[in-house]
Amino acid sequence: MSARGLRGTAIVALVGTLLGAALVVRAPRASEPWKTPIPPNAVNVDSLIREGETHFTRLWQLTFGGENAEAYWSSDDNRLIFQSTRDGWPCDQEYIMELGTGAVRRVSTGTGRTTCGYFYDEDRRVLFSSTHLAGDSCPPTPDFSQGYVWRIDPGYDIFTAQPSGSDLRRLTRTDGYDAEATLSTDGRWIVFTSVRDGDLDLYKMKTDGSSVSRLTDKLGYDGGAFFSRDGQWICYRSSYPADDSSAAQYKALLGRHLVRPSAMNLWVMKADGSDKRQVTSKPGASFAPYFTPDGKDLIYSSNWEQPKGRNFDLYLVGVEGGEPRPVTRDPSFDGFPMFSRSGRWLVFSSNRGARQRGETNLFLAEWRP
Repeated sequence: MSARGLRGTAIVALVGTLLGAALVVRAPRASEPWKTPIPPNAVNVDSLIREGETHFTRLWQLTFGGENAEAYWSSDDNRLIFQSTRDGWPCDQEYIMELGTGAVRRVSTGTGRTTCGYFYDEDRRVLFSSTHLAGDSCPPTPDFSQGYVWRIDPGYDIFTAQPSGSDLRRLTRTDGYDAEATLSTDGRWIVFTSVRDGDLDLYKMKTDGSSVSRLTDKLGYDGGAFFSRDGQWICYRSSYPADDSSAAQYKALLGRHLVRPSAMNLWVMKADGSDKRQVTSKPGASFAPYFTPDGKDLIYSSNWEQPKGRNFDLYLVGVEGGEPRPVTRDPSFDGFPMFSRSGRWLVFSSNRGARQRGETNLFLAEWRP
């Protein structure tokens, strides 16, 4: 989510079907065929399934070259919205992929930098964050003289549009960073990260930008949040200073629109911000959490096994905590996982099979529970 950082060097399990008054996973009838959202121009890459990746039955590559990340499903499993550097533009724009045809079209303005696209309103609208009002060109790149950092660009605001890119509307109007927005499954609430109160905290608002409420208030970076399928819980990543010295360093970096994401863990809380609890406590950076379809686990990306390295893998961990269970074993970057509504398909971003250093593509895996 936003802050190009870990997904730029390479950086979720959602949605189910409504039955009655509850959001639950519906098993298909014996006569009901599974939808197969594999574009005709996708390439089967079962050869890239690594030893130990036992959750992957089949694997397809959806993009080929450049940087492609944060692909998230439409509710009907027919489309993906994702960010990409392509078409000659040097920083991320938002694109929609029609899985039935493989066609890709841009939905953002083509100026500034964007992040965190999402479908809602029964797929009639999309949501994304963009810096285009602050300038047509790409925002400045991070200053790595202070070590590895992410730039929290103050030009980011949250926008909504139709999937064609028309009817663009601005939802946030405060000074500073507003980004990393996702929606509740019922499409009523947006959770997002903002610096509006002087720190990087999580907030919730309605889809028209009203009824904003603050959900976190501990000094440090809270971001990358997603709702559980039933809308009752939120998972997110956090990086909290360990002592006064690190707190002073954090504040100094934030004053220059930077954060250092080298130590992050996962948390969950109720949708109103109550009952916060830490889920992971490993070294390195854990991020991009998403609830599995049954709500019992989080799937996420982390380098905890090599906390000073760039080998990020996907893991599963229970929402109550426990030891992470590996999902991917590729010796490069795997991140940004999200399940289809059916729960049969997992889309994620990876450097595996890259033809050039830093190339990040989208992959579709048929999931074996």
